[in-house]
Amino acid sequence: MKTLLATAISSALLLSGCSEPNVNADNKQQTTAQSISAQAQQATNPLLEKSTLQYETPDFAVIKDEHFLPAFNQGMAQQMAQVQNIINNTAPTTFENTIVALEQSGELLTRASSIFYNLAGSSSNPARRELQKELAPKLAAHRDNIFLNDALFKKVATLFDKIDSLALTAQETRLLDVYYKRFVRSGAQLNDEQKQQIRDINSSLSTLTTQFSQNLLALSKSNVVIVKDQKELAGLSAGQIEQFANAATEAGHEGQYLIKITNTTRQPVLASLQNRDLREKVWRASSERALDGEFSNRDIVAQLVKLRAQKAKLLGYNSWAEFSLESQMAKKPQAVFDMFASMVPRLTQNVALEAADIQEKINASAEQFELKPWDWLYYAEQVRQDKYNLDEKAVKEYFEFNRVLEDGVFFTMNRLYGITFKPRNDLPVYHPDVKAYEVFDANGESLAIFFADYFAREGKRGGAWMSSFVKQSGLNGQKPVVVNVMNIQKGAKGEPTLISYDETTTMFHELGHGLHGMLSKVKYPTLSGTSVSRDFVEFPSTFEEDWAMHPEVIANYAKHYQTSEPIPDELLEKVIKSRSFNQGFDTLEYVSAALLDMEWHSLPADAPLQDIEKFEQDVLTKHGVNVPFVPPRYKSAFFSHSMGGGYSAGYYAYMWSEILAADAFAYVQEQGGLKRELGDKYRKEILEVGNSRDLMESFKAFRGQEPDTSALLKRRGLTATVE
Repeated sequence: MKTLLATAISSALLLSGCSEPNVNADNKQQTTAQSISAQAQQATNPLLEKSTLQYETPDFAVIKDEHFLPAFNQGMAQQMAQVQNIINNTAPTTFENTIVALEQSGELLTRASSIFYNLAGSSSNPARRELQKELAPKLAAHRDNIFLNDALFKKVATLFDKIDSLALTAQETRLLDVYYKRFVRSGAQLNDEQKQQIRDINSSLSTLTTQFSQNLLALSKSNVVIVKDQKELAGLSAGQIEQFANAATEAGHEGQYLIKITNTTRQPVLASLQNRDLREKVWRASSERALDGEFSNRDIVAQLVKLRAQKAKLLGYNSWAEFSLESQMAKKPQAVFDMFASMVPRLTQNVALEAADIQEKINASAEQFELKPWDWLYYAEQVRQDKYNLDEKAVKEYFEFNRVLEDGVFFTMNRLYGITFKPRNDLPVYHPDVKAYEVFDANGESLAIFFADYFAREGKRGGAWMSSFVKQSGLNGQKPVVVNVMNIQKGAKGEPTLISYDETTTMFHELGHGLHGMLSKVKYPTLSGTSVSRDFVEFPSTFEEDWAMHPEVIANYAKHYQTSEPIPDELLEKVIKSRSFNQGFDTLEYVSAALLDMEWHSLPADAPLQDIEKFEQDVLTKHGVNVPFVPPRYKSAFFSHSMGGGYSAGYYAYMWSEILAADAFAYVQEQGGLKRELGDKYRKEILEVGNSRDLMESFKAFRGQEPDTSALLKRRGLTATVE
């Protein structure tokens, strides 16, 4: 699209000239100089042209931070010129000259955004964080300039009004419907005064969400627990202690130990620490973060939900939750509340039983105290060992990272879908820990490029996710370039990286997202891959998780890191049985967080700014989940999904999607399990179609019926009624 890019540059310069009708000689010389400068910049900025690497894979070897801002600025100008060309077209409005033209606009901006925001999340630095702040309001305004444009919306509405008579294909009809609703939900039907209010709110929201996320990133470095005496670390392995010592040395605390706080309220280290005072210190560093000090999110949370409610009201909705869920499978907030309400009694009963076992364990110890949240994981681990005699450290010895990836995750995807992953050491990566692969189909056809970025490091935000550097597009002939990101702690120098079973299932989960992007076969990029509703997008990823425990799969990868002996049947049986252990706690901490998210975003526009700690307690009490020793998985001040990410009024989606995934996985097992024909069917009906048709229709095309919750309850070990 070199011609398109050149046209966009010329159009931008022409528009600039038209704004100054009385151009003198000095101005002409200045314009000429700017033109020469722009040409020189294009010659040296790799973002301004498509990468020549396979599938437009970014050339990280030549991309520098200073390239991003010029690319964003030129990309926004280019797209606006393309939009103006659509508006100025005097020919009759058609699907091709309006909707397809919109699909093909913004190539440079898409390229710059995809690369920049992936790096900002996985490999941040001060320059990228400053650029995020600068770009947030600019990009919000740019989007508003498109979706609040009267002339452009009239063209889209003209097509939508006669959608049934346009003789469109099913995918074209879907795309037109998506575009029309996107304009309407952006405020295209509002009057000028209301549109300006929307613009102001969007600008503020973009700034606040960026600041929220950057505060948490800053806290990931500063909000740590320093331990001076190694004796306080009793219960940890020598490897963990060495890692904490190395982290302290790197941070300038020579001879001490540094415990980093992970992104959830729960901290994995609490399962091993014997020192109760240190457990409390670690838990409070997690639970009470971002409430005060330089990186406080207290006021930001209250302002964010207020602004979202005001925006929803302008668009004709009672709350942000009502606005948000209209485009999801759930449709109504009440459907989400009903789903959780049906689960809470059984959950709290399970939690009560689990707590009783833990309190009994505490009472049997030398110390006598009432169970607190910082005690749960430590004593739950002891109860687990009593019930299953399961040593997590011993289990990890059978889950060596490389073997899990290659003989577990990649093996499963080959058996199900016939695909293979070939290392591409010739492709540049953005960090030495990242590995590149090319993905091939069973017939030898090359499908995609896959980046694996699994290890924790400074500058990477917490959690695990999938994203795309290049989205699949039949329209533009683009094959996908996808990345999986996690935060696995690497083994000490010279030692293998041994991971937990939970980390193993997360690897399967994230590649489920990855395959949703890489196996997409959709014409229009807006509908391709993971461009589905939030309460469907977690279905393909969660579906892959349970394969980690499939007998044929685990026999292939769960082998001792030293001897290569397979995991003993007795130990494997314990791992399988222990999967349902602590599920009351695990599920309740998730449900509590999801309810917080929904209640925050159910506030009306005229509600006063909330005190976030009081609000949390009121919500948990209202829904009968205010269990002191089971706090929400995320509290509001560090709830990135809800406040800083794209899951506002959408955190429930993990549970909604799990219902789909559990039902689909149960169906596959009934039909024969790890069989290629079942994988091919799932690939055809779910992974390849993206959002090109109604999502429930896709599910039914694979499953044969709508799902029910029985498989979910069985998956979580919550089927037994507690007397």
